[in-house]
Amino acid sequence: MTLEEKINQDIKAAMIAKDQGKLRGLRAVKAAILLAKTEKGHTEELSQDAEIKVLQKLVKQRKESGEIYKTQNREDLFLIEQEEQLVIESYLPQQLDREAVEAIIKDIITSIGATSVKDMGKVMAAANQKLAGQADGKTISEVVKSLL
Repeated sequence: MTLEEKINQDIKAAMIAKDQGKLRGLRAVKAAILLAKTEKGHTEELSQDAEIKVLQKLVKQRKESGEIYKTQNREDLFLIEQEEQLVIESYLPQQLDREAVEAIIKDIITSIGATSVKDMGKVMAAANQKLAGQADGKTISEVVKSLL
């Protein structure tokens, strides 16, 4: 079952359950998937990697919006963004904790032979490829900077 089919089923279930928060999050995912499928250069079906990237982008948007609402003391809007973020994150693969990310990046650094910050680009490219969907780019970047 593709992500799009699962989302459609979950939208129906959320409508029946009258769960507005979940429904908002699912509709955002469905819209993003439809948009990604109609972009120039894409095929009929999205690959699993493309689906993960779409979901990560939505989560990142919700986090950034939530931070803005929190700084502006808009707790009501912050809670909506946070609720949608949790719904979207439930469709992502399990995220690794910081210690696991550090261990993987240490292995990458030793295999590449990186010694200084000058090698950060090589390490980031390998880390982003290996940790795709398991950690966000910000965390990966912070860990690479701290280890180099």
